[in-house]
Parts: sequence; structure tokens; C-alpha cells
Amino acid sequence: MSIQVPTEAQVIEAAGFIKSKNPDFKASIAVVLGSGFGEIGDHMDVSPSPMIIPFTTIPNFLKCTVEGHLGNLILASLGGVPIFCMQGRFHFYEGYSMQQITFYVRVLAKLGVKGIVFTNAAGCLVPGWNLGEISLITDHINFMGSNPLIGPNLDMFPPFSTRFPDMSNCYDKEMREMIRKGAEDIGVKLKEGVYFGMAGPAYESDAEKKMMQISGAQVVGMSTVPEVIVARHSGIRCACLSVVTDMCTPEATPTHEEILEVSHKAAATVGKVLEHTLPMLIKIIN
Repeated sequence: MSIQVPTEAQVIEAAGFIKSKNPDFKASIAVVLGSGFGEIGDHMDVSPSPMIIPFTTIPNFLKCTVEGHLGNLILASLGGVPIFCMQGRFHFYEGYSMQQITFYVRVLAKLGVKGIVFTNAAGCLVPGWNLGEISLITDHINFMGSNPLIGPNLDMFPPFSTRFPDMSNCYDKEMREMIRKGAEDIGVKLKEGVYFGMAGPAYESDAEKKMMQISGAQVVGMSTVPEVIVARHSGIRCACLSVVTDMCTPEATPTHEEILEVSHKAAATVGKVLEHTLPMLIKIIN
């Protein structure tokens, strides 16, 4: 099997294109907006024009094919903190390779990003949790059947980009503590849990739901895990907020439309948490 790993030249080309759109813009933190959270980007303080860059115009980037993912890179600020904001992401189930869907993470690293806060919509494996609640992810289980680091090692960010990178503390404990505290400051109580990564796009069978609960996971989704792996391989510290958008019970029959509806309703709260915590995060990232 031949694995097409992105080249350093491709990463540099994409980063150079983004930099050319606003040479004075610098940010050491990025936010990735998952399913239904794109509207958060519409309320950010934007940098000087052009501040919105469609993915389809960036060399070597992909096209978003999933509803709820707008497909823009926004150069903006939130809470007074300059950020690169991914208004949408790419998924393994769209038919792209693991190496393709994580390409943007390497580009962000090349642009000087040192920390990423991911967001996503997730199914809930814990009875008693409620739709719309936000979980601060503490760890993940990669059950996607692949890994974005398979193939020749792209050693762009030593010493992190070793052949065998360490994935302990992949959801940075210090970042988590800051986000937890910041959320509490504005009256938002965060759940905590392990994220179980599935390839999708089919929802989980009843037997799979039982397996995930036994494994110790609290939420399940179809993104984020590959991106976090490449982020750590690139020396980027990570945190993740997952919104409970459906319940993984035997009687549950979720639809993408229902999931987007819940995430849309939770977007304002997620935006407030980000706005309040980014100034705290930037102090430990830099």
C-alpha cells in the first residue's frame, strides 16, 4: 500500500499563501470549529481585509463536503487574542486520506501556531448527561482503523516530529485546567470525558455503543483524533470541547439535521467559553 504523505514544500506553499493575504497578521493559537459551530466565526473581531480565506483557494487544501462546515480560514481575534480560525474541517469518511485531512494542522504549525482548541459535535455514552452539555476532553481512543502518521515520517518540527511521538497528555492538562476555570468564571459547568474516535459515516450499532462504554469513553465522534495526533507530532498543544448532540442509547436514532440543531443552540455558549478562556490560554502557550 502506497501512502501519499504531504511534503514540506506543500506545507510551505500553503502557509506562504495564507501569509501573503495578510503579512502583518500573527497568531500563536488556533480554533477549529466543528459541525454546527461555524457561526462562532461570524462574531469574531476580524483582522484587516482580507480576513476570510476560503479553503478552496489555499494551495493543497481540501473542499468541505459536509453540511455544517463552511470551509473558511478566518484571520481574526476573539477575546482580544489573535487567532487562526478553521470554520469547518475535513473528515476521513469524506473519502480523503488521514494525511490529507490533517494537512492543515501542519500548515498552522508552520504559521507559528503553538496551541489549538478543537470543537466538535459528539454522541453521549453516559446516562444522565443532557443534550447541549459541553465536555472537556481528557483523552481519546483511536478506533478509526488508521493513523495519519502512517507512511514516511515528515520530520518538520523536531524534536516533536519523531518517528514514534508520545501521545500521553495529548489533551494538555494545563490548557484543560485553564478552560475549566474560565468556564466556571462565566457560570458554565463543563463535563469531562474520553473521546472515542470512529471513522463513520454510519452511526454506532448497539453492540458498538456497549463496547465504547466498556472501554471507558464518555463521548464518541468522527473527527478530531487524527488532527490531535498530527498536532502533537508538530509540537502543538491541544484542547477540545465536545458538545453532546445526541444520546448513544439503544433506542436512539440520530440524524445529522438534529445534531446540527443542537450544536447551533450550543454555539453561543461555546463561543463565550472560548472568548473568556483564550486570553488565559495565550499566557501559557507563548
